[in-house]
Amino acid sequence: MDDSTRARAWRVFWERHANPWSGWSRTLTLPALLYAVYHRRWRLLAATVAFAVFNPVLFPKPDDGDAWMTKVVLAERYWRESGDRLGALQLLNVGNGLATLCAVYAAARRDVGGATVAGALAMTLKFAFVAALVRRYEDEIEWPPAPPYPSEPVAE
Repeated sequence: MDDSTRARAWRVFWERHANPWSGWSRTLTLPALLYAVYHRRWRLLAATVAFAVFNPVLFPKPDDGDAWMTKVVLAERYWRESGDRLGALQLLNVGNGLATLCAVYAAARRDVGGATVAGALAMTLKFAFVAALVRRYEDEIEWPPAPPYPSEPVAE
């Protein structure tokens, strides 16, 4: 795959992922994952993982950037492309990851209370992280990204 094709694919990925349906439907993945692990439903686990992988391209790009979840995805894209280390804000993201691991471990041990509390903590930390990310970048993100794109010629 050449660089222009890769750049276009990356742009399309982020544009489609910015659809609010993509972000909001992804919020169901952790509860579905914990349920699948707790109940040993391996097909549900596989379907949940597949959904999480393919979700970013399942929906069309949004018409505008007004939805909060669209801003979440645009802020995430901006953060990833900027190389910003985020400082203390990154602790929310790390905490989310650790709480998710604890939730999955508790579900595997069939500890419903531990899985519930750790899962709720993980989701709370994730929402706190993305909300802070949107606040941090709200003045810098725009929808749609301004052309020309690296993979497209400039119109004259």
